[in-house]
Amino acid sequence: MKLILITLAATTALLAQAPDMKSASGYARTLQSTLRKNVEKAAEKMPEESYGFKPSHDVRSFAELLGHIANAEYNMCAGVAGEKSPNTVNIEKEKKTKAEITEALKGAFAYCEKVYAGATDASATETVKYGNSDRNKLGLMWYNNTHTNEHYGNLVTYMRIRGFVPPSSER
Repeated sequence: MKLILITLAATTALLAQAPDMKSASGYARTLQSTLRKNVEKAAEKMPEESYGFKPSHDVRSFAELLGHIANAEYNMCAGVAGEKSPNTVNIEKEKKTKAEITEALKGAFAYCEKVYAGATDASATETVKYGNSDRNKLGLMWYNNTHTNEHYGNLVTYMRIRGFVPPSSER
């Protein structure tokens, strides 16, 4: 009987951690979590001496891309939350070292994780002001995920050029 109870408790715990792929807000949350892991792992894997790397003079460096992602995460998730962004600096322009950038990136993703965790399918249909337009929260969550994924693709290319395997290819 004890073994059955332990097995049930373990199964329940695993199911509680399983990604929610059936609800719209849960699916957005699951993708956000995957993107966070990929981007943070890319930031960790790239050596600091490659943070200034640009494949061309007219594009962002690896570090600037990470800062841009962090800025956008804060801005879009603040929009979803209907609040002012807690970020007070331009991470892309002001953070220079790997440690500063990865810390800021983790902070941005942690903030978004909290915002996404509070979203339900019912609240996701609510409208918020973002920029000069009104948007539904779910649309803004998806826009955020799409933006982050687009720039993760840039990070992948930079990593490949520098001879590193991107996190999403390691699995």
